Amino acid sequence: MMMVNNPRALIVEDDKSWQQILREILEDLGFVVDVADKHEEGVTILRDISHSLVIVDLSLKGDDHRNKDGLRILEAAKLYDPACTTILLTGYATVELAVSAINEYGALTCLQKETFNRNNFYKIIQQHVISKPAHSTKNKTQNFAMGSNDSLVYKEANSSLDPQSGLAIVVDDDAGWRNLIGELLEELSYQVHTCNGYGEAIGRMNRGRYNLAVVDLALARQRYPAPQLSNIRREQAPKMQNLAGYRLLANTRAVGLPTIVVTGVATLDDIKVILEEHGVFACLEKQNFDRFAFIETVANLKQVTRTDDELAELTNRERQVLALLISGMTNKDISETLMISTNTVKRHLKSIYRKLDVHNRANAVSVALQAGLHPG
Repeated sequence: MMMVNNPRALIVEDDKSWQQILREILEDLGFVVDVADKHEEGVTILRDISHSLVIVDLSLKGDDHRNKDGLRILEAAKLYDPACTTILLTGYATVELAVSAINEYGALTCLQKETFNRNNFYKIIQQHVISKPAHSTKNKTQNFAMGSNDSLVYKEANSSLDPQSGLAIVVDDDAGWRNLIGELLEELSYQVHTCNGYGEAIGRMNRGRYNLAVVDLALARQRYPAPQLSNIRREQAPKMQNLAGYRLLANTRAVGLPTIVVTGVATLDDIKVILEEHGVFACLEKQNFDRFAFIETVANLKQVTRTDDELAELTNRERQVLALLISGMTNKDISETLMISTNTVKRHLKSIYRKLDVHNRANAVSVALQAGLHPG
C-alpha cells in the first residue's frame, strides 16, 4: 500500500546514473526525492528536512574505494533524523563494512551495486519503510552474514516466462543498469542474458538467436580502428571509435537483430546517426530514463517485429491479395485483377487471417499497414 502525505527520501550518490535509477524507483513508490552528490550537501539537507528514508553511497568521490564519506552521512542521519531508515549502497562492500554500517551507524542494510535488483529493492522499501515493522539490529546483522553477496536482499520467485516474447540480450558495463533493464524485460516476458562488454556480447550472439538487444554505447570505452566502424560520418569517427557500443550496433544490424540503445553519453548528433545509419529502433537517454517509456518502446518494437515476422509467412500470391485489400478492393475486384475465382480469393483471405492472427478485413489491413505493406 502506498504511503500517504508524500513521504520524503534522500539519495546521497555522486554517480548520475545511480541517482536516476534510485530516484525513478522511489518516485514510483510515492516518495518526494531529494538528491545530493557530496557529503556536505547531504548533511545540510538532513539538518534542514526530515526524511523517511536515506540511501547513501559509501564513496562520494568517484572511484576512490578508500573514501567512506557515506558513513559520515549515516552518522549525520542518526544525529539529525534518528527516526529515518538508512540504507548503505556501495560497490566496495565487505561483511565487516556491512556489520559496521548496521551495528555502529544504524543502517537497515548494506546493498552491493553489483548485485542490485530492482524488485528486491522495492520489497525492502515496502517492508521496512512503508510498512515499518520492528526489526532488531542483531537479526539484521545475522541476515547479512547469511546473505553472502546478496546481503539483505529479499528474494522473490521468478515469474513464469512467456516463450513467445523470446530471448533478449542486455549489454552494459554498469551492473545496476544491466539489472534494471533485465528486470524490466523479464516483466515483459523475455528471457534475458546480460553482458558487461563487447566480447561477451558477440560470443553470446554467435551462439544463439536473439529477438531483442538493449545496448549501451560506452562499454568501458574500448577502442577500435575507425575503418572498422561502417556507416559513420568521417567527422564523427574520432569520437565514436572510443565507444565499443557502436561496433556492437554494426553487428546487431548485420544479423537483423532489433536493437534499443540506452545510453548516458550520446549527443543529439550521435542519436541522429544511431537512428538513421545503424537501424536502431529507439535511443533512450539514461539521464531522463523513464521505466514506463521504456516498456512502451519495447511493446512497440514487439508489435513491429511481430507484424514483420507474420508478413514473412505469407506467400507471394497472399501478399498480392493483401496489397489489393489495402487499396479497398472487394473480393470480386481482387478476383478480376488477379484473374482468379472469388472462391480462390476467399481461400487466400482465410489463410491470410490465420497467419496474421486476425478475424476480419479491417484487422488484416491494419496489421499490413503497420508492417509497411503498400496498396497494390
